[in-house]
Amino acid sequence: MIAKATDSKALTAKALGISRSAIYYRSKKLAKDWKLKTKIEEALSNFPSYGYRRIALYLGINKKRAQRVMKLFEVRAYRRRGRKPRKNGFAKMFFPNLLKTNYPEHANHIWVSDFTYIPFKGKFLYLATVMDLFTREVVGWSVLTNHSASLVLEAIFTALNYHSRPDIFHSDNGKEYGSRTFIIR
Repeated sequence: MIAKATDSKALTAKALGISRSAIYYRSKKLAKDWKLKTKIEEALSNFPSYGYRRIALYLGINKKRAQRVMKLFEVRAYRRRGRKPRKNGFAKMFFPNLLKTNYPEHANHIWVSDFTYIPFKGKFLYLATVMDLFTREVVGWSVLTNHSASLVLEAIFTALNYHSRPDIFHSDNGKEYGSRTFIIR
């Protein structure tokens, strides 16, 4: 049976196989969500970087509800753009990884360098080491309270005082190894 426009609502409900009360039902969820949306926008005006989790805590509601409403009405928190690298007039140089094609053939052929931190009396000490890859011997090292190019340079100069210059020097291309002070020397 197909319901006609002239049929009563009771007949239409019977034809569709639903109860008469379903015809009159209006969800109150959308109205509640709209009120919540205005509260979320108000909270975001005070705290623009808050995501749905913090908004939920701030408003005292369930985080899933906050997420659902923000998604429904396309309300988004402010997202800061990623930072661009500073240009200080000196281009950072990245050196190719020569260890992929070269293997140590003799002592002082390839040196590798890296540094680490050591917790000491509530502060950190930074240890830079230079190692001969053939003998696996630490040929130079330095300890300072800050990690900078001078830490790495001191370790290299210590190594050069006791050993001849290597054919290849390898590092992880960190900021200390790409700094102006390190490259010039």
